[in-house]
Amino acid sequence: MSLISEGFSERSYNPLDLLEELVMANEWPYERASEDELVVEMSGCWCDYKLFFVWREDLNALYFTSVFDSRVIEEKRLAVVELTGLVNEKLWLGHFEVGSEDGLPVYRYTMLARGRNTVSIEQLEDLVDIALMECERFYPALQFVVWAGRTPKDAMASAMMETAGEA
Repeated sequence: MSLISEGFSERSYNPLDLLEELVMANEWPYERASEDELVVEMSGCWCDYKLFFVWREDLNALYFTSVFDSRVIEEKRLAVVELTGLVNEKLWLGHFEVGSEDGLPVYRYTMLARGRNTVSIEQLEDLVDIALMECERFYPALQFVVWAGRTPKDAMASAMMETAGEA
C-alpha cells in the first residue's frame, strides 16, 4: 500500500496533526478523540482493523495499536499466545499479543521522537504500512489455529512462509 505524502509539511509539533492530514487524504474513517488520541478504521485483505494512536508529549512518544476485528475464544487463547510468541521472534518492529480480558489480537509499537520536535510524514507512512503488512501476514496463521485447529508451529509454517527468489 502506498500512502500519499506529497504536499504535507512538518510544521506540526504533534504528530497526530500530521497523521490526521494523512488519514483525511486517504479518506479513511477516523475520530480525533482528543488532542492526543486518534482512532482510524481501515480495511485489510483479510479483516478490518482499528488503528489507535496516542501521543505522549512528556515522553515524546507515539504509541500505536492495530486491533483485529475478531476475538480469540478462551479455549484457543493459549495456542494463539504461543503463535504470537513464534511470530514475534521474526518481527523487526512491534509485537503481537492477545488481550487477556477481551481476546482481541493486536499489533503494538511505540515510536520515540526524543531530540526531535515531531516525527516525519514518511515515518508515519512506514509505521502504518509495516503494521498492516505484518497484520495481514499474521492473520492466516491466526485463522489456522483458531478455526482449523492447527498447532501454532504448523500454522506458522503454512501461513508465514517467506518466499525465496523470484517468480
